This record gives sequence, C-alpha cells and structure tokens, in this order.
Amino acid sequence: MAREDDLVLRHLDLVEEDVRGFHLLRPREAESLISEEEFARDEFLPYWAELWPSALALADVVAGRDVGGLDVLELGCGLGLPSLIAARAGARVLATDWADDALELLRVNAARNGIELETRKLDWREPGALGTFDLVLAADVLYERRYVDVLAELMPDVGGEVLLADPGRPFLRAFLERVPGVEVAPRVYALTPRR
Repeated sequence: MAREDDLVLRHLDLVEEDVRGFHLLRPREAESLISEEEFARDEFLPYWAELWPSALALADVVAGRDVGGLDVLELGCGLGLPSLIAARAGARVLATDWADDALELLRVNAARNGIELETRKLDWREPGALGTFDLVLAADVLYERRYVDVLAELMPDVGGEVLLADPGRPFLRAFLERVPGVEVAPRVYALTPRR
C-alpha cells in the first residue's frame, strides 16, 4: 500500500479506500491521533482525519456543477474531497486547514490521483490576506460555538459564492442568522453574499 511519496506520513496508521473515483489514504482511526498536549494548547482535536457525511454531500454538489476555471477556496478541508473534485473538474483550488497532517495527506492524495491543487495552513481567527475566490467551500465547520462569528465574518469576505455543508449542528442556526443562505441540496447551503 505505501509508496515512497507516502512515507512522509509514516507516523499515521493509514488505510486506502476508493471514494467518488479517488484512491484516498486516510487515518484508520481518528481517535488514535488525539494529543492531550495539542488539546490543552488550543482544544485541537483531529476532526480532519474523518471523512464526514457533510464532506461527501458537499463533494456531490461540487461534482454536479461546472467549476472549471474557477478560483476555489476550501476552508477546513480535512481530507479534502470537495477540493479534489473541484480540482479534477479544472478549478484552481486552495485547500486550507489548521492541521499540518491534513494538508500533507491532501498533497499526497492529490499526487496519487494526478491532481494539482495548493494547500495552506490557516487559522480562521487570523486568516491574513487570502484574496477573493469565485467559490468558497466549507463542510462541517460549525462544530464549536467559537467559530460561528469568526466564519460569519470570513466566508462572505473571501468569496462570491459560498457553499456550506452542515449536518444540523447546534450552531448552524446562529450562523445562518448572521449569514443567510438557501438549502441547495440536503444540508448544503448557498450563502447570500454581502452587498
């Protein structure tokens, strides 16, 4: 299973699976990646290591659209399936996460599948200059209350169109009160851009 280019992630127990036409490596068990030290520092948990239903739903919406030639940003990409689908369809993609392992694994998975995309470490609280994008993607990013206000400010400022997938987490309603949206697929929302 392991190839030479995968060895940068040898500290992870990875499994390979086919997902939406991609041969992806992913951690066997996300719980095994929990670090008490990282949690104590910033409540960091390895959410990135799961292929969440919201990521699959968002990936399906992206696959049904013409994104070729668009500049696409994914916030909190985790395993990056929506980014991979957009890049495969011809979009210029910047996939972001705050977990170094997530970004490295996405680079490896992109290379394994012959896809080019960019990655960048990003803390939503201090995003720096990201620029603007034609399309912003985010799947299951409202898992903590502290991100509602942060993302309500960030998302509309970096994109023309924002697609948010959420499984119905408790903080979705508060977010949609700040940034209205319309459901375009089950639990996938197109957010209304600021004017």
